[in-house]
Amino acid sequence: MALNPDYFEQLLLANARERQTLSLSSRERLAETIVGGAYVVAAAVILLVWPPELGAVNLLTVVACLTVLIVATRTEFDTGAGITVPTQLAFVPLLFALPPALVTVGVPMAWALAKLPEVLRGEMRFARLFAVLANSWFVVGPVVVLELAGVSSVHDATAAVLIVALAAQFGGDFLASAVRERLSRGASLREQLDELWVYAVDAALAPVGLLAVLAMDEVPWSAVAMIPLIGVLAVFARERRRRIENLSELNSAYRGMALVLGDVVEHDDGYTGEHCRDVVELALATGARLGLGPDRMRNLEFAALLHDVGKVAIPKAIINKPGRLDADEWTLIKTHPIVGQRMLDRVGGFMSDVGEIVRWHHERWDGGGYPDGLSGEAIPLEARIITCCDSYNAMTTTRSYRAALTPDVAAQELRDCAGSQFDATVVQAVLDAVADSDAGAQPR
Repeated sequence: MALNPDYFEQLLLANARERQTLSLSSRERLAETIVGGAYVVAAAVILLVWPPELGAVNLLTVVACLTVLIVATRTEFDTGAGITVPTQLAFVPLLFALPPALVTVGVPMAWALAKLPEVLRGEMRFARLFAVLANSWFVVGPVVVLELAGVSSVHDATAAVLIVALAAQFGGDFLASAVRERLSRGASLREQLDELWVYAVDAALAPVGLLAVLAMDEVPWSAVAMIPLIGVLAVFARERRRRIENLSELNSAYRGMALVLGDVVEHDDGYTGEHCRDVVELALATGARLGLGPDRMRNLEFAALLHDVGKVAIPKAIINKPGRLDADEWTLIKTHPIVGQRMLDRVGGFMSDVGEIVRWHHERWDGGGYPDGLSGEAIPLEARIITCCDSYNAMTTTRSYRAALTPDVAAQELRDCAGSQFDATVVQAVLDAVADSDAGAQPR
């Protein structure tokens, strides 16, 4: 999840928040059982291999660290996988306040206590409390490193040991998160790698936590000094959530406006409305084949839906004329991409980008199209996709002035015009998408 989430990432954030109030799906239960269960096994092995000695434990220091950890886990930064929290400010002191092996127990307990109020308020399902086990995998790596190095005090730890412990923390957490997200929602490794920015934040906070450790010798409750800093981070977390919610609401409003305009087109002319919906389906399958990103796929979807919205300004007698159009009628028809762009410009936001695609969906690869005579890659790829999908659908449906062509004839027409009217790469992607659709397969 990037610091500035795109459209797809905003959807992930919204879904992640919504999941908290829903029962665990079968895939989520499987993921929590495997990853959370593995954590329990790892913690048990650590406790057996390195039995904790409690003689030198300062209870006040432990309570202070656990209190700060609870406060830290209440400070939630939204990510596509759910949330990330600034636990480093409390986790680093806790590593040296307790025998390391006991930290594997203390962290999930503190996390569960932090989440309990949400369960009592009905904001989170009780079953989701068990997620604290899978969330605690970041503990295992540092604990094992410190135990293997025989570190019982921060004064015994060399810089190399601390760096290796931090790397082990990030590695263990990433591996557990990747497995969990793959099992629960099929997240790709690429999506997981987009979340790596959270480790940069943890790395920046780790030295601050280490300073609290150094102060614990003189002031046992020194970790509590982290709470004001966590409060500042909480303000940033709330601002981030509010900004993302506003973006999501704005995108929903734009989507609603696009759907309303689509309904207007369909009400104005039934054939045009049905044609636009068919073009959307084929265009999205083609865009996926050509590797368009989430924002561009969204723009492609709306542009395909609204590519003929400007025709609402054209008299129906011309739109549905059974014979050839005369020169004046043809000139009027050719204004509909410009009219469509003007309409979408008035909506604003990303719909202005959609308007540009609508404007250029009748341009040709060889520059012989309208309204601006663009050619080649000067025409946005989204517009080139719609041009090809629009033509294929038009050829394979019956219109007022001619009967539908067979799919084979239409496909051959696209091939014949590849490199002149159409982008040859787009033609191949469209024909592959059509073939997949005819075979009942999903676009690759």
